[in-house]
Amino acid sequence: MISIDLSGQVAVVTGASGELGRVISRTLAQAGAAVALHYYKSEAKAVAVKEEVVAGGGKAMTVQADVGDKDSVLAMREAVKAELGDADIIVNNAVHQYKWVSVLDQDEEDYQSQFDTCVMHNLLMAKAFVPAMIEKQAGRVIATNTECTMQCKPNQSAYISGKAGQDRLLRVLAKEIGGHNITVNQVAPGWMISDKFRQQPADDSGYINSVPLGRRGEDQDIANAVVFLASDMAQFITGCYLPVCGGNVMPRI
Repeated sequence: MISIDLSGQVAVVTGASGELGRVISRTLAQAGAAVALHYYKSEAKAVAVKEEVVAGGGKAMTVQADVGDKDSVLAMREAVKAELGDADIIVNNAVHQYKWVSVLDQDEEDYQSQFDTCVMHNLLMAKAFVPAMIEKQAGRVIATNTECTMQCKPNQSAYISGKAGQDRLLRVLAKEIGGHNITVNQVAPGWMISDKFRQQPADDSGYINSVPLGRRGEDQDIANAVVFLASDMAQFITGCYLPVCGGNVMPRI
C-alpha cells in the first residue's frame, strides 16, 4: 500500500488561519509533519487549528508575522527553529484580500499590497528558510497561486500581477536550488468550496458551467495536492504550476 508519510518533517504554513491554510495545515499534520501555523491578525483561528492538531496526536505551534517584512519573517524563522527545528517544507499561502475593480478604478496601493504578499512574501520566505534546506540537501518550497493568473479576466489585475510575479520568481528559484535536492512548485486553485461557502452558499452555476469536470472542488483537494508535492512521491517534480480546478484552466505546450 502506498501512503504519504511526512513524519519527522517540519512544515511552515503561512496564512494557516485562513480558509485554505487551515485545511492544508491539518492535512500536513495528519501526514505526520510538525506544523508551524503562521497568522498575521487571526490569532484565535490559528490557535484553534493548533488545538485540533494536538488533539489528534500531532505537533503544532502558532507564530505571528508580516510576510512582507524581512525582519518579521526572520523572527518567524527563529521562533520555528527554537520550537520545532529547521523547516523541511514551506507552504507560502498567505494573501491580502481587497476589492476587485477595473484597472482604471483599482487603487495603486492594491498593486503594492499584492506585490508584497505574493512576490516579497515568496522572496523573504526563501531567504529565511531555504539556506537550512541547502545545508541538509533536501527541502520543499510550495506556494499557492491561482487559476486567475492564466485567465486574465476583468477586475483581476492587481491580484494576478502579484501572482504572475510570484510565478516567475519561483521558476527561477527552482532552477537555482534544484541541485540541492530542493523542489519548488505552485498549486493553483480554482474557486474551491471552503468553510465560508459551506456556511453561506452562493449561486455558483455560472462558474460550474465552465469547469470540464462539471463541479467545484473542495479545499481538501488543494491540501491533498500540497501534501503530495511535499512528499517523496513528488521528488522529481519542480518548477511546476499545478492547476487544481477541474480543468477550468489547462496549461498548454
